[in-house]
Amino acid sequence: MANRVEKPIDTEDRDDKNERDIVLSARDVTVAFGSKVVLDNLNLNIYRGEILGFVGASGTGKSVLMRTVLRLLPRRSGTIKILGQDFDELDEPQRNALDMRLGVLFQQGALFSSLTVKENIQVPMREYLDLPRSLMDELAHLKIRMVGLAADAADKYPSELSGGMIKRAALARALALDPELVFLDEPTSGLDPIGAAEFDELIANLRDSLGLTVYMVTHDLDSLFSVCDRIAVLGKKQVMVEGTIDDMLAYDDPWVQAYFKGKRARAIVPQDDGARHGGSGK
Repeated sequence: MANRVEKPIDTEDRDDKNERDIVLSARDVTVAFGSKVVLDNLNLNIYRGEILGFVGASGTGKSVLMRTVLRLLPRRSGTIKILGQDFDELDEPQRNALDMRLGVLFQQGALFSSLTVKENIQVPMREYLDLPRSLMDELAHLKIRMVGLAADAADKYPSELSGGMIKRAALARALALDPELVFLDEPTSGLDPIGAAEFDELIANLRDSLGLTVYMVTHDLDSLFSVCDRIAVLGKKQVMVEGTIDDMLAYDDPWVQAYFKGKRARAIVPQDDGARHGGSGK
């Protein structure tokens, strides 16, 4: 079992949060491919400073929602606001400014194979900033250290990296512009248990030190229990339930119960209230 990452205790109740604390808001979002509706009037809030774990059965649309939020897929209807702004109401310079406040780590890392790690990290810098090469090199090396990679990783190509190193390099690129909101698509997928636990700890430490808000699509129960402040479950084309581990264990739905109380879950998530540390919030 992965070591649990201690999370700060949130003394505020979520009901007391106001609009300024909502970093991402999805309202009545519907996404369809032809006649196939994948998401139907979905609603979701993500709050400032939290790590939200987003789970659901295969094919329910977890990655579809993330890509819709990032404008990589169109939506049929609904409203999405990020950091208080609706992309649909912004002009191009304003959209670029908002894009700079977001970071994305795709499932397989999505590094450019023909670029070194340093050059991959510099891609968003070159797209959005006008900086001298020496400063971009300095910033890239800073991000490399930040994610726990050795300095010599800077000049390596993706083909020379292990799976864990690829994830860390992709995370460094996601952090290149010092974003406020970071999207992680299955960040521990393909990693061994030790590597996954170390990556979870890295995410938690970066959240705490940089003040990030994290939207994490995952199926990893260790991640959900060790680093996520809240969990949202996607099913039946909507967010069925969102809350703490305790809320998941108490929710009366066959899939949710099987996921959080099944054989594998029992080996990871303590099922008695006295032993359970997860679900206390931030």
